[in-house]
Amino acid sequence: MNSPTPTSDPLLRKAIELNAFEEGRHRHVLSNLVAAYGIPLAPEPPYEVRGNPEWAFMVTGYSECIDSFFAFGLFDTAKRSGFFPESLVDTFEPVIQEEARHILFFVNWAAWHRRTMPLWRRPLFELKVLAVWLFLIWERIGIARSVESGAKDNNFTVTGAKSVGDDIDVAELIDLCLAENERRLSLYDRRLLRPFAVPAVARLTRRFMRPASKRHA
Repeated sequence: MNSPTPTSDPLLRKAIELNAFEEGRHRHVLSNLVAAYGIPLAPEPPYEVRGNPEWAFMVTGYSECIDSFFAFGLFDTAKRSGFFPESLVDTFEPVIQEEARHILFFVNWAAWHRRTMPLWRRPLFELKVLAVWLFLIWERIGIARSVESGAKDNNFTVTGAKSVGDDIDVAELIDLCLAENERRLSLYDRRLLRPFAVPAVARLTRRFMRPASKRHA
């Protein structure tokens, strides 16, 4: 039996459409925020429907798994900083929680998609997963280099820490990201798979770092 495409199943299509709607709403909220504060951002490239939809969906999904993990910790850091009004924090709390739901949905879609495809397609799919990760790593290296050279970028996980202070302890931030990742995903059914790769790399990295400072304790 052939594996369904990401949009062939009616219920799955409805879930993906809800995901897309919420992402569009997030963009609308952020656009209004930066406009209200007069914050200049690098222009967004035009959105064009082209290429392989499965590749595009996987790039978006795995990218969110990276970005959301760090956004969880940075958002909590922002709340603790006292720099932002409570009403602004309350506005973005549901946005952050929806991102947790999005990555949970994506990793379970990937597992379902892998399980339901023909056996002969699975090696090709795993190669595609590897290619997506390599692409995302290369992309973030490029973003980091552009930020270091003074270019403006919209990627929150690269530039977000500077928005809440330059003295954030990296070890403390990793601990916070891990804790917030666990807290936010714990709200959902334990039978669902959780994003694994980014938390695993974070835990491995943390083992080789000194204990976090207690400045904010």
